[in-house]
Amino acid sequence: MSKEQPDHHDAAVVLQIYDLRRETVMRESRDAINREFWPKTADDAVAITRPEHPLNRQYRQTASYWEMVYGFARQGAVNAELLMESNGEGLLLFARVEPHVAAIRAATSPRAFRNAEWVANHTEIGRAQMETFRARIAKTLATR
Repeated sequence: MSKEQPDHHDAAVVLQIYDLRRETVMRESRDAINREFWPKTADDAVAITRPEHPLNRQYRQTASYWEMVYGFARQGAVNAELLMESNGEGLLLFARVEPHVAAIRAATSPRAFRNAEWVANHTEIGRAQMETFRARIAKTLATR
Protein backbone atom coordinates (compact mmCIF):
# COMPACT_ATOMS: atom_id res chain seq x y z
CA MET A 1 0.00 0.00 0.00
CA SER A 2 3.04 2.23 0.17
CA LYS A 3 3.21 5.32 -1.99
CA GLU A 4 5.00 4.38 -5.22
CA GLN A 5 7.14 7.45 -5.97
CA PRO A 6 8.43 9.95 -3.43
CA ASP A 7 7.86 13.64 -3.97
CA HIS A 8 8.61 16.85 -2.08
CA HIS A 9 5.76 16.15 0.35
CA ASP A 10 7.46 12.91 1.37
CA ALA A 11 10.71 14.77 1.93
CA ALA A 12 8.92 17.29 4.15
CA VAL A 13 7.36 14.52 6.24
CA VAL A 14 10.71 12.76 6.67
CA LEU A 15 12.30 16.02 7.83
CA GLN A 16 9.48 16.60 10.32
CA ILE A 17 9.91 13.07 11.66
CA TYR A 18 13.61 13.77 12.14
CA ASP A 19 12.84 17.02 13.93
CA LEU A 20 10.51 15.23 16.35
CA ARG A 21 13.23 12.67 17.13
CA ARG A 22 15.43 15.53 18.38
CA GLU A 23 12.88 16.75 20.93
CA THR A 24 14.47 16.50 24.40
CA VAL A 25 12.11 14.04 26.08
CA MET A 26 11.91 11.92 22.95
CA ARG A 27 15.71 11.80 22.68
CA GLU A 28 16.02 10.84 26.37
CA SER A 29 13.43 8.08 25.94
CA ARG A 30 15.10 6.71 22.82
CA ASP A 31 18.50 6.78 24.53
CA ALA A 32 17.18 4.93 27.60
CA ILE A 33 15.54 2.20 25.51
CA ASN A 34 18.55 1.81 23.22
CA ARG A 35 20.91 1.60 26.19
CA GLU A 36 18.90 -0.43 28.72
CA PHE A 37 16.22 -2.56 27.04
CA TRP A 38 17.64 -5.94 25.97
CA PRO A 39 14.94 -8.55 26.61
CA LYS A 40 16.17 -12.15 26.67
CA THR A 41 12.80 -13.74 27.41
CA ALA A 42 9.15 -13.08 26.69
CA ASP A 43 8.75 -12.21 30.39
CA ASP A 44 11.45 -9.53 30.03
CA ALA A 45 9.72 -8.11 26.96
CA VAL A 46 6.27 -8.07 28.56
CA ALA A 47 7.52 -6.67 31.87
CA ILE A 48 8.38 -3.30 30.31
CA THR A 49 4.74 -2.88 29.24
CA ARG A 50 3.64 -2.74 32.89
CA PRO A 51 3.25 0.74 34.42
CA GLU A 52 5.49 -0.07 37.38
CA HIS A 53 8.48 -0.94 35.19
CA PRO A 54 11.16 1.79 35.44
CA LEU A 55 11.42 2.05 31.63
CA ASN A 56 7.68 1.88 30.89
CA ARG A 57 7.28 5.58 30.08
CA GLN A 58 10.29 5.59 27.77
CA TYR A 59 9.16 2.36 26.13
CA ARG A 60 5.64 3.66 25.49
CA GLN A 61 6.94 6.91 24.03
CA THR A 62 9.50 5.22 21.82
CA ALA A 63 7.37 2.29 20.64
CA SER A 64 4.33 4.45 19.92
CA TYR A 65 6.47 7.03 18.08
CA TRP A 66 7.94 4.44 15.74
CA GLU A 67 4.58 2.77 15.23
CA MET A 68 3.15 6.14 14.20
CA VAL A 69 6.05 6.82 11.83
CA TYR A 70 5.91 3.37 10.24
CA GLY A 71 2.14 3.62 9.99
CA PHE A 72 2.60 6.55 7.61
CA ALA A 73 4.45 4.20 5.26
CA ARG A 74 2.09 1.26 5.70
CA GLN A 75 -0.92 3.46 4.95
CA GLY A 76 0.73 5.10 1.95
CA ALA A 77 1.04 8.60 3.40
CA VAL A 78 4.80 8.61 2.73
CA ASN A 79 7.01 6.60 0.43
CA ALA A 80 8.23 3.66 2.52
CA GLU A 81 11.69 3.30 0.99
CA LEU A 82 12.45 7.01 1.33
CA LEU A 83 11.28 6.92 4.94
CA MET A 84 13.40 3.88 5.74
CA GLU A 85 16.57 5.42 4.31
CA SER A 86 16.86 7.53 7.45
CA ASN A 87 14.43 6.01 9.97
CA GLY A 88 15.59 2.50 10.75
CA GLU A 89 16.07 3.04 14.47
CA GLY A 90 12.56 1.83 15.23
CA LEU A 91 13.46 -1.49 13.65
CA LEU A 92 16.22 -1.88 16.21
CA LEU A 93 13.51 -1.83 18.89
CA PHE A 94 11.33 -4.17 16.82
CA ALA A 95 14.23 -6.59 16.33
CA ARG A 96 14.69 -6.73 20.11
CA VAL A 97 11.05 -7.65 20.70
CA GLU A 98 10.48 -9.66 17.53
CA PRO A 99 11.07 -13.07 19.17
CA HIS A 100 8.57 -12.08 21.86
CA VAL A 101 6.05 -10.08 19.86
CA ALA A 102 3.33 -12.73 20.24
CA ALA A 103 3.63 -12.49 24.03
CA ILE A 104 3.57 -8.68 23.90
CA ARG A 105 0.48 -8.75 21.69
CA ALA A 106 -1.24 -11.23 24.00
CA ALA A 107 -0.45 -9.05 27.03
CA THR A 108 -1.21 -5.66 25.49
CA SER A 109 -2.77 -5.35 22.04
CA PRO A 110 -2.94 -7.54 18.94
CA ARG A 111 -1.83 -4.45 16.98
CA ALA A 112 1.45 -3.99 18.88
CA PHE A 113 4.36 -3.48 16.47
CA ARG A 114 2.28 -4.24 13.39
CA ASN A 115 3.59 -1.18 11.50
CA ALA A 116 7.21 -1.96 12.38
CA GLU A 117 6.61 -5.54 11.31
CA TRP A 118 5.18 -4.27 8.01
CA VAL A 119 8.21 -2.12 7.14
CA ALA A 120 10.51 -4.94 8.26
CA ASN A 121 8.85 -7.31 5.79
CA HIS A 122 7.61 -5.07 2.97
CA THR A 123 10.50 -2.70 2.31
CA GLU A 124 13.85 -3.59 0.83
CA ILE A 125 15.69 -1.38 3.30
CA GLY A 126 13.68 -2.74 6.23
CA ARG A 127 14.51 -6.36 5.34
CA ALA A 128 18.22 -5.52 5.07
CA GLN A 129 18.22 -3.58 8.33
CA MET A 130 16.49 -6.40 10.16
CA GLU A 131 19.20 -8.85 9.10
CA THR A 132 21.83 -6.50 10.47
CA PHE A 133 19.90 -5.77 13.67
CA ARG A 134 19.10 -9.44 14.37
CA ALA A 135 22.80 -10.31 14.16
CA ARG A 136 23.78 -7.33 16.33
CA ILE A 137 21.18 -8.19 18.96
CA ALA A 138 22.14 -11.88 19.06
CA LYS A 139 25.77 -10.89 19.61
CA THR A 140 24.90 -8.37 22.32
CA LEU A 141 22.54 -10.73 24.16
CA ALA A 142 25.19 -13.46 24.12
CA THR A 143 27.52 -11.19 26.10
CA ARG A 144 24.95 -9.98 28.64
